[in-house]
Amino acid sequence: MKKILAIAMAMTMGLSLVACGGNDAADSTAEAPAADGAETDADAAEPDDTEAAADGAGAASEGEAQYTVGICQLVQHEALDAATKGFIDALNEELGEGTVAFDEQNAQNDSNTCSTIINGFVSGGVDLILANATPALQAAQAGTNEIPILGTSVTEYGVALDIEGFDGTVGGNISGTSDLAPLDEQAAMLNELFPDAKNVGLIYCTTEANSQYQVDEVQKALEGLGYTCKPYGFSDSNDLSAVATTAVEENEVIYVPTDNTVASNAPLLDNIARPAKVPVIAGEEGICSGCGVATLSISYYDLGVATGKMAAKILTGESDISAMPIEYAPQFTKKYNAEICEDLGITVPDDYVAIGE
Repeated sequence: MKKILAIAMAMTMGLSLVACGGNDAADSTAEAPAADGAETDADAAEPDDTEAAADGAGAASEGEAQYTVGICQLVQHEALDAATKGFIDALNEELGEGTVAFDEQNAQNDSNTCSTIINGFVSGGVDLILANATPALQAAQAGTNEIPILGTSVTEYGVALDIEGFDGTVGGNISGTSDLAPLDEQAAMLNELFPDAKNVGLIYCTTEANSQYQVDEVQKALEGLGYTCKPYGFSDSNDLSAVATTAVEENEVIYVPTDNTVASNAPLLDNIARPAKVPVIAGEEGICSGCGVATLSISYYDLGVATGKMAAKILTGESDISAMPIEYAPQFTKKYNAEICEDLGITVPDDYVAIGE
């Protein structure tokens, strides 16, 4: 009996162990599908999350600019400001408002600051650079040979960039627009208004290569008309007052080219020349409105517009900048400063237009 009872108890315990082991295996088997299911759900969720992230990125980029254009303007004055505005307006018109982000910076008439600004544009990877005035263009040329560069308010590109035998196309990564008005016609204007004058003083900044070029050309034309001419160069605005005073004392008429330093200090020149009753013929309208009696004028706004249209073609790949010739102002207008002419008792011919009309 005892043996029978012992065998029975052993069998009962064995069945209990088998039952316990079966429950653990069942639990393990139940958990495994659940884990696999969780991984499957996570895998299934990943494409949704990726799509959501992509949709979010798309929403963030919607309305963002497609292009970045760096603008380096040498100094703030009426002519350069107008060129920059025309450029921006034209690009917005051609490519759509908001398509272009403009990084507009002013060098405060310092060529070293131009270089700093350009280097910033290059390191920032802008799509195109507008160099407004000759020192800005020279800095841009030195700063990159890859990013497209458009100059504006630059008188003579061959002189500015030291190109021998310049044929109208710079090549490489540079093109732009010129503010050069016919210099022989400027000399003829001076002769038309002051035929009896004998001595003409030519005031310009010696650090601006294109100013030197204009003075040289106008001097030749004026001497061909019988005038005695003397150049009066100054190195910076600190020297302008003394140089202008000497020039006014020694001459009956003053000529100033499209010179950025003179443009920024036109009231100073006016305060010297007008009290002395010495008229100033200016190379462009902004200077004339500040100190001159007359000018053969172009529209710097229109010049900027022409440059902006060139930029649009470059950015969209429609045109290759290396093959784009320099563009010039389409028309020139004889303009006069009514206030200064009245003060000096000067009457201009009927084909002159008053500045501001």
